[in-house]
Amino acid sequence: MLEHGGNLRAARLHYGGDDWIDLSTGINPVGYPAPAPSPDAWQRLPEPSPDLVRAACDYYGAPLLQPVAGTQAAIQALPRLRPPARVTVAAPSYAEHAHHWGRHGHQLRQIPYDALDAAVESSDVLVVCNPNNPTGAVVAPERLLDWHARLAARGGWLVVDEAFGDTARSLSIAAHAGADGLIVLRSVGKFFGLAGLRLGFVGAAPALLQALEDLLGPWAVSGPAQEIAIAALHDGAWQRATQERLARDGARMRALLAGAGIAAGGTPLFHWWPEARAEAFHDHMARRAIWVRLFREAARGIRVGLPAPEAHWRRIEHALQEWTREWTER
Repeated sequence: MLEHGGNLRAARLHYGGDDWIDLSTGINPVGYPAPAPSPDAWQRLPEPSPDLVRAACDYYGAPLLQPVAGTQAAIQALPRLRPPARVTVAAPSYAEHAHHWGRHGHQLRQIPYDALDAAVESSDVLVVCNPNNPTGAVVAPERLLDWHARLAARGGWLVVDEAFGDTARSLSIAAHAGADGLIVLRSVGKFFGLAGLRLGFVGAAPALLQALEDLLGPWAVSGPAQEIAIAALHDGAWQRATQERLARDGARMRALLAGAGIAAGGTPLFHWWPEARAEAFHDHMARRAIWVRLFREAARGIRVGLPAPEAHWRRIEHALQEWTREWTER
């Protein structure tokens, strides 16, 4: 399997210690207060809930959505629903996309975001994260819809991963996801801080959603996950308060990094920057029990998420100050 954030066991095994701050994911550290599921949610086979689909369509503004066990399930399934094709994946981006398209007989290439427009005519499938993970790069909805029209005119697909789209709702094209050739992925794990539910949604034309459901099989999403997600998707007051808090905390993290001479881009949920001394920075923070995400290859650099308690903010600030002093003295 590919390496991902959230692997605190590896950090503890290598560096020791218990009081770790995990900044290695872009998951909201103050997640939705999940209600206790009903006894039926545990005891009955989890039939797909129409209430869940309605709540998701209302929240995401989509005409039709298919619940899946996290967007990862869709990422792994989509390459199996199309004959061998010319597939272009924006790079750098979430590595699972290229990994799975490359395993099923497709002709895969990865190209930078600024070269995507020119690549549309020579692609059958184009895969884009918007906002991008890990860099935070974005593509305007108008451009995405133009790419979709050009691809769909010859039977192509545009796959848009909007897993981090909750804090940038104006970028979403989920409202158009009923059209042939457009596939939009949404995640409950990031903004709602409910990664453990393993719940996401796929917006696409009905025929493709049916093919996806047939491939994934029955009972794909657990009963407790469905009940908790219905509550979270309906809770507008919590959503509004969380949008405001994440905006504040994202700005605070950006300011902390700037104070250490780091010009980072990203979203309210995470920040990323290219770092020539990426391994050294990762090790510096880890020795202070702060776990950040190290990228060694195409997106060589560092990504940091958000902490929650004030004491964690102070520890991060102190570690950044030490980093600045250490490298200034050198």
